[in-house]
Amino acid sequence: MAGTELPGFLASELASSAAADSLFHVIPVPLEQSVSYGAGTGNGPAAILTASQQLEAFDGISQPLDLGIHTTAAIDCRTTVESVLARIAERCSIALADGRLPVLLGGEHTVTLGALQAVTKHHAAPVGLFQLDAHADLRDRYEGSRYSHACVARRAHEDLGMVLFQFGVRARCLEEERYRREHHIAGLDAVTLHRKGLAALHLPADFPETIYLSLDVDGLDPSVIRATGTPVPGGPGWYDTLAAIEIAIRGRRVAGFDVVELAPRADDHASSFAAAQLVYAVMGMIERNRPANPAT
Repeated sequence: MAGTELPGFLASELASSAAADSLFHVIPVPLEQSVSYGAGTGNGPAAILTASQQLEAFDGISQPLDLGIHTTAAIDCRTTVESVLARIAERCSIALADGRLPVLLGGEHTVTLGALQAVTKHHAAPVGLFQLDAHADLRDRYEGSRYSHACVARRAHEDLGMVLFQFGVRARCLEEERYRREHHIAGLDAVTLHRKGLAALHLPADFPETIYLSLDVDGLDPSVIRATGTPVPGGPGWYDTLAAIEIAIRGRRVAGFDVVELAPRADDHASSFAAAQLVYAVMGMIERNRPANPAT
């Protein structure tokens, strides 16, 4: 993927995509090193960027691209995962220092850790993590690695001291269940959402005022996005997912976000388009939330 020219996010609609003119700095990270079932996440960023050319600039409420969208060169992932995370952190730190908002396109979920390292270092106040995911990702190690996609939330909580809120989880191992209970990890699992609806979504009273959004596309029901490594039935639908994100960021400063784990398929343009639409929908929410809560 390194050296491959990728289209800028929504470049077909942008008058200018210069870094200095843009709030949103989109960072493609085609990392695929620890997938455990279906492959293809390394092709996710290119598929999202390509699909974004078909998006409408007006999202139905506002036009997020008016705040500017700059797409950087893809991170070179042909090295160790630790080196990739360092490169992500450096790229995100540059954006944050300039008052911009990093938007990562994965790639496997591990890429989130690089952004979180930068975000937690940049912000003096605590940063909370809102995680859309079918899986808890709270294993300490998976297949011998502490930096597997299955360990992302554990590293964020244990190593970076972040407060977590997990939305849509419906697959976890006993180790993860025990960790959740021991550390009182908050969230709204898919089965509770099904039974009680979004009225059951309550972020803890002590959840930080600054929030990072990590959006694993397998968190959505496979009827919305099926092109992902481990699709799990019974997830939240499109509108419940958007509403949950909107509730989470209301009155908070968004430090950045990512959309990860798309594994595009040649016969499934809908999944890539939905992932691109998710990126732009979140940009729109941030735009509309921003006057009271600037990103930086």
